[in-house]
Amino acid sequence: MHIKEIKLTQFKNFQDTSLAFSSGINSFIGLNGSGKTNLLDAIYYLCMTKSYFNVTDRQVIKHEERFYRIDSRLDVEDKDLNLVIKYQAGQKKVVEKNKVPYEKLAEHIGVLPIVMVAPDDVKLIQESGETRRKFVDNVLCQEDTAYLSHLMTYNKVIKQRNAGLKKIRQANQYDRTLISIYDEQLAEPASYIHQKRSLFLEAFLPVFKGVYLVISGGNEPVDIFYKSQLNESRYKDLLESTFEKDYYLEYTSSGIHRDDLVFKFGEKALKKFASQGQRKSFLISLKLAQYEFLRRRKEIKPLLLLDDIFDKLDSERVSKVINLLQEKTFGQVFITDTDEDRINNIVKELAKPHKEFIVNQGQIATHESA
Repeated sequence: MHIKEIKLTQFKNFQDTSLAFSSGINSFIGLNGSGKTNLLDAIYYLCMTKSYFNVTDRQVIKHEERFYRIDSRLDVEDKDLNLVIKYQAGQKKVVEKNKVPYEKLAEHIGVLPIVMVAPDDVKLIQESGETRRKFVDNVLCQEDTAYLSHLMTYNKVIKQRNAGLKKIRQANQYDRTLISIYDEQLAEPASYIHQKRSLFLEAFLPVFKGVYLVISGGNEPVDIFYKSQLNESRYKDLLESTFEKDYYLEYTSSGIHRDDLVFKFGEKALKKFASQGQRKSFLISLKLAQYEFLRRRKEIKPLLLLDDIFDKLDSERVSKVINLLQEKTFGQVFITDTDEDRINNIVKELAKPHKEFIVNQGQIATHESA
């Protein structure tokens, strides 16, 4: 699977830009703020129908314009696929596959598997469990359409349950009748999601540790644990036991929406005791393991987007990452960097078809090599 061509119309800082890509390595070189990452985000849009950076569709429309459009042509299992994403302010976003619009955008998730590594990923270490749950959900939604369906159902019912708790609390009615209906509706999706997350980490962890072993040179033991209230209790029992607490809080305090991943560096917390380089190695290993997990499960090579990942990595770790990228398991790769010489040296070592794009405030120059 690879993207042959993409055309951006009024997307972020690109007014009308068309690019033809290499099936191997594509590098975007330019100063910070030039638009390199915007190109990666457009590619992410093609696969996930939304931005990687948690911004709204209205926010990605070019300044003072009213719509954006992304046209693309891909090769998927030796067949041409035309994909269009278009959005006009105030209207619903439309995604068309070979000129046929999806009835539901969720139907497209997983069709084009993708993994992105970006500086913002440091939030996986520094911020709350929500960011780590989103990491797991991103992988499993691409791998399993049933997981995505159960997750959407769970999130919808949790909102309804929270609204119900607020309603009965404000009415001073200590009545569990309405809430028990939501509890019944939550049981099945919660059980499915918990089981899938547990099985995911079981399969993912050896792959992750193997990748980190290569990047770190084998000197730094790491681990990941799945923390969930459902590890010890059935969700229905858990909801019943916390009803009084939820009643006074006016929201659901227990469930798979409170799950977390615990990152360990040796016997200690990664967040507190790892260096900046070690954290970056950990994050890159997470994402490359995500890639390998999806490749095995989907039996297709995902797109790999690497946004400024070589900054703050020492030369030895950069070399380790390059060695991993040389493996035949990787397909089309997109890389951004501010340092053209560094990327050219990396590409020479990778020995794959390469196309370079020099990005400067929405203007792009192209250079291609064999």
